[in-house]
Amino acid sequence: MRPVLLALGIFIVVATAYDLFQSVVLPRPAIGRVRLSPQVIHWCWLLWRAAGRRIEPARRREAALGAFGPLAVLLLLVLWVAALVLGYGLVLVGVEPLTFGPALYLSASSLFTIGLASAATGAGRAVTSVEAANGLGVIALVVSLLFLLFGAFERREVQVIDLDTSAGAPPSGIALLETCAEFAMPGHLAQTFAAWRTWAAQVLESHLAFPVLVYFRSSHDNEAWLNSFGAVMDAANLVLTAMEDGPRGEATMFYKVGRHLVADIGYYFRFKRMRQPGMEKWELGQVLDRLRAAGYASRTLEQTWPEFAARRLQYMPLLDHLSRYLAIPPAPWIGDRSYLPHQDAAAQ
Repeated sequence: MRPVLLALGIFIVVATAYDLFQSVVLPRPAIGRVRLSPQVIHWCWLLWRAAGRRIEPARRREAALGAFGPLAVLLLLVLWVAALVLGYGLVLVGVEPLTFGPALYLSASSLFTIGLASAATGAGRAVTSVEAANGLGVIALVVSLLFLLFGAFERREVQVIDLDTSAGAPPSGIALLETCAEFAMPGHLAQTFAAWRTWAAQVLESHLAFPVLVYFRSSHDNEAWLNSFGAVMDAANLVLTAMEDGPRGEATMFYKVGRHLVADIGYYFRFKRMRQPGMEKWELGQVLDRLRAAGYASRTLEQTWPEFAARRLQYMPLLDHLSRYLAIPPAPWIGDRSYLPHQDAAAQ
């Protein structure tokens, strides 16, 4: 059995190193069916979500669901370390006169460079030396990963928090347009689209290179990065399809990058594209009435609806799917349509 255990151990070590490389080192989206960590995180999230949804009140539920992202990073670390200890332990069984228990102890001592045990043969000493170097490399990679993750999370959330002042909490596209009209800030709307175009590009880069970031929830009440992004996308859609004036150039550029972000995240998670815009025609009529009340010149409902719905189909179904997958509290026209914001705030 020793040659079989040796081959199995080498396979586990190589597979773990491959997973580490794609998860931490590779600066681009990595989609592979043989990778273990994405599947572990996915199934752990489904179990965590099922348990978290049973928690009441809503504030405690959000706190519990929000803990999953950081815990998932720790879970990945434990998974990689345990796999390396097991893999090198099996290799040592194949090259050393040891049973599985002592070989596992020698493997752990070597990986963490404790040095409490030593190999008896030259082949065993070579394996433990390689494992010790591997252990130092894993620690360095994990520390680098933590800095990258929390840096990307901070950059994402700054823009989300800033949007509260103009789009509300939870945010909506029509609220953003109303605020800009109320305070006579047409330039602010163009600046918002430009800032969120940069935001979308950064999230596209960071969240596909490190998909565990998707599970990091916003830390403030009534805020969610997907809801904020969807609200700005709706505002851009209204500028392009409903309004006679407005920063069409900035809205167009942001819409293109935002659609790219939604499409790539949907492809990574293998979400199926649906054919519903997630908003009824009569609801758009109410939005147009609010635009006119705010002082905007807008097109009629019959003129606006076909193009508005067609553009919304390019981003909202996948965005809504991801929002439901992550159990994010919905915002107007995003997620659960029965949601009433702040309805239980007083009770909490």
